[in-house]
Amino acid sequence: MSNTRTVQVTTPGDRDIVMTREFDAPRRLVFDAWTKPELLVRWLDARGRKLDVRELDLRVGGRFHFVWHGEGKKDVGVRGTYREIVDGERLVHVENWTDWDTGETTVTTEFVERNGRTSMTATMRYPSRDVRDAVLKSGMEGGAGESYENLDRLLAALAASAI
Repeated sequence: MSNTRTVQVTTPGDRDIVMTREFDAPRRLVFDAWTKPELLVRWLDARGRKLDVRELDLRVGGRFHFVWHGEGKKDVGVRGTYREIVDGERLVHVENWTDWDTGETTVTTEFVERNGRTSMTATMRYPSRDVRDAVLKSGMEGGAGESYENLDRLLAALAASAI
């Protein structure tokens, strides 16, 4: 990837969205930012909203529940269950948005480290092409890009504090 600050979004199948992004940090640090509530709340937000991690039980069969709050805005939430966890390398979960009937989505997120940099690939499989297309039109690419920029800043701060 030439521009590590850009989310690359592809649609390799009728029901899939694949997002890829590189981070200038080791895989362990990126994986921790993805799985520890105290770190998630520092980067996974949406414009004008902040994340509330209500539940995160990081084990196979464990559940998560996230809600984004914003002043004067309707809360947005997602619930899910972890199906596979390979520590530091891979997460597979199913999720349902509480305010948007997209049906159950399977998300596989993989983290690969090369030379101290981590490539993250998230593959989302939706129940239908129509749902996938609605998600693409929702602005998810821009929102993910903003969140990943927040994550860049967090990872830099965490790396600096470890020195």
